Amino acid sequence: MAVQRTLEMDFATELNRTHCIRVYDIRADITAAEISTTMDNLINKNIFGSNSGNLTGKIGARLVSKDIEEFDLA
Repeated sequence: MAVQRTLEMDFATELNRTHCIRVYDIRADITAAEISTTMDNLINKNIFGSNSGNLTGKIGARLVSKDIEEFDLA
């Protein structure tokens, strides 16, 4: 059984909307401090834009884990 981990980071934008950036296959031991620093860097360096304007603030983040079990049907 495999576990797929996805980090979802929610940002506020210039038009007061929420923009979500997902990072797939994130390591299991990532910390809140590392996530916060990454989000600050994305905002400060204006790396990503969206249709609703530049990223202006952090709203939240979550680590989503999904168990994947494959079956051999042969």
